Amino acid sequence: MRRVLVLEERQGFADRAALGGLEAFAAEQVARAGSSPLLNRIEGAAQALRAYADVDREQRKSAVERALSALGRRTADEQGKDSPGGDHAAKAATVPGRGGSRAPAQEYKSGPSVVRGPAALDSTVASLNGMRTDMAEALLHVGVGTVRGLIYYFPRTHYDYTDTRSISRMRFGEKSTLVGTIKNVRTNRTRRSIVITTATIADDSGTVAVRWFNQPYLAKNLPVGARIAITGQPDVFNGVIVFQPRDHELIRDVELTHAARLVPIYPLTKGLHQRWLRQVIRKVIEEYAPALEDYLPVDLQRSLDLMPLAQAVRQYHFPTDEGQKNAAQQRLAFDELLLIQLGLLMRKREWQAVNPDVAIAVDQELNQRFRASLPFTLTRAQDRVIRDIGVDIARPVPMARLLQGDVGSGKTVVAAANIVQCVNSGRQAVLMAPTEVLSEQHFRTLGTLLEPCGARVQLLTAGTPQRSRKEILAGVLNGSVDVLVGTHALIQEGVEFKHLGLAITDEQHRFGVEQRATLRQKGLHPHTLAMTATPIPRTLAMTIYGDLDVSALDEMPPGRLPAITSLAPNPSEAYRRVRAEVSEGRQAFVICPVITESMETDMRSVIAEHKELQDLIFPDLRVGLLHGRLKSREKERILQSFREGEIHILVATSVIEVGIDIPNATVIVVRDAHRFGLAQLHQFRGRVGRGGHQGYCVLLSLSEGPETRNRLEALTSTTSGFDLAEIDLRLRGPGEFWGTRQSGLPQLRVATLGDVPTIERARQNASRLLEADPELRSGGHTPLRHQVERFWKETADLS
Repeated sequence: MRRVLVLEERQGFADRAALGGLEAFAAEQVARAGSSPLLNRIEGAAQALRAYADVDREQRKSAVERALSALGRRTADEQGKDSPGGDHAAKAATVPGRGGSRAPAQEYKSGPSVVRGPAALDSTVASLNGMRTDMAEALLHVGVGTVRGLIYYFPRTHYDYTDTRSISRMRFGEKSTLVGTIKNVRTNRTRRSIVITTATIADDSGTVAVRWFNQPYLAKNLPVGARIAITGQPDVFNGVIVFQPRDHELIRDVELTHAARLVPIYPLTKGLHQRWLRQVIRKVIEEYAPALEDYLPVDLQRSLDLMPLAQAVRQYHFPTDEGQKNAAQQRLAFDELLLIQLGLLMRKREWQAVNPDVAIAVDQELNQRFRASLPFTLTRAQDRVIRDIGVDIARPVPMARLLQGDVGSGKTVVAAANIVQCVNSGRQAVLMAPTEVLSEQHFRTLGTLLEPCGARVQLLTAGTPQRSRKEILAGVLNGSVDVLVGTHALIQEGVEFKHLGLAITDEQHRFGVEQRATLRQKGLHPHTLAMTATPIPRTLAMTIYGDLDVSALDEMPPGRLPAITSLAPNPSEAYRRVRAEVSEGRQAFVICPVITESMETDMRSVIAEHKELQDLIFPDLRVGLLHGRLKSREKERILQSFREGEIHILVATSVIEVGIDIPNATVIVVRDAHRFGLAQLHQFRGRVGRGGHQGYCVLLSLSEGPETRNRLEALTSTTSGFDLAEIDLRLRGPGEFWGTRQSGLPQLRVATLGDVPTIERARQNASRLLEADPELRSGGHTPLRHQVERFWKETADLS
């Protein structure tokens, strides 16, 4: 009874600490006490709680204080005696799982509850009392190896089982929780060998039969006379009203775990069961959560009105109510985002340590000569970004910048303008791309752009002949090669530079963790520029790219027409557009999601599409085939034939997503368009209309789902890649948006990348903390620094 009253205090005197209210609970304890020596104390407490539901908060607080006073101090002899629920409840065991006739793993039992110290948080889950080896191994499969990991293994959602009703008030079609006493239990088997366990449950308003199927072991675990809470809804079985249970729990404790509350639902794997996992985590929370060090500075917690860490962990797993759950979620989400921001900013500070040797003087006369050599005029956006990068590279700290620009906005020429300055200062530059196809494209483009300035450009890929490879590597080492172009593996393949001044990556989506670590190991600290044609939503720019300065090319070159995008009802309509464009001397792409067809999916393959187009639909035209399984030389041969106009239609996989520049291509057909993200589809349509003619993108999709329609219609109505990036993130979520899974960031357990206000608060406070204490080593910041290191330890490099 004392535990109930303490819980009522914690919950703010809301009269929710006991099912049915505090007054009814106290009256029930008086009835249960019988001739117990504790009867007088219990009656005194019950007297203090009379009319508890009808008074205000202050009067309730006074009533609880009087009740606690009446109960007095608990003696050692009273420990374990006369507890609510009786001996039956103490001995009863609840069993997890449904279906099948064999009982799943037994209830977790860990022995007496104790409070642990901080060192115990890093002990293994296998060392927990009562933890079976197979269960510890199952937890390892979901990445939980320590007690701390188990505490931070948060539920993916909560089921609301808080609607507690009397039996007479249950309604068909409505989920509710019944609380009553088990009157009898019986088991019978049908002709089809289905085992039905039926328990009759009674409360003051009536009785109802509760039926479980194929769980005969429950008959031994539902003792007559025990109190039980059952969540489910009424149904009719053989003409009789019964209660169909979803979950149940014998009432042996003040605070239930599986029923009559917001019940946590955890991610599972083979061998783990919800009920067992809840019991384990609840026991661990009780014993170990108080040992968690609250690493946030007290003044920061107060200014943001954040819940203490141990309380937040407890309330997020087993919330008292929706308000407490939301407050816990806010604290934990802020923590995750703050730790990410601190890690990113600390890494950036370390990368940008002052190093006079990295400064590249910008020659304005050379800049003018480069611009004059171009066959076009730079846009205002290109001018602005070239100036921004010029300021960065002239500083004695390594640049860390991200350049984002829509398809066709002219990122490569921006890179070239700064490569010219780098080479002029006696340094070398490297440009890395994700594929050989894109590397070769950059090699040709940079060769043309840099030739007037005398820069020596070389290409190094897996397809480079061995003899040429040796010559190129020697030139990079002795400095006779000014610019090296290749794939991202360049800096990891033993390539040694004489004096690397600028490292550029295209479509890397992140240049940071592995690449910078490799550069540091080589003793290199060049300026770094990451380029992407996939515009980045603001929330991602503040989190995933929080360690980079971001520039945007938000203006298209004059004369570039946005592609007209449409949804075609059938392939024949799409191919009428292809025929019309080819008859005008143009060329076309056809994109399919897979190389070969599979029995498991109905996705269109490039091989099947190529055969049908060449043999049946366009027998008079030359149709090419391009996919990732072709050898490098074969891919380059096909692309060269397409560039020269020998191939009219190129059927390809997403290998053409970036880096393919065919000015004469004006139409692209995308089969099974719903299989691609909006950002990727936007990249596809950026492949056409690059030569001044109107481009067309035709989407084909058999999917009729409303979400698919919304996504594809957004593409037909929006030409801005920046707008589409926001829509894609909102519709598909951060887990599906590119860059987040392989971003090198710790996984978000509670926070979401759509929570802009919390992201901004985390960013502002991280900057403020590091301005005052750059290494988080002074005052009370040491626990926070340790938490940052722990948080990033397994997924990122902060060295």
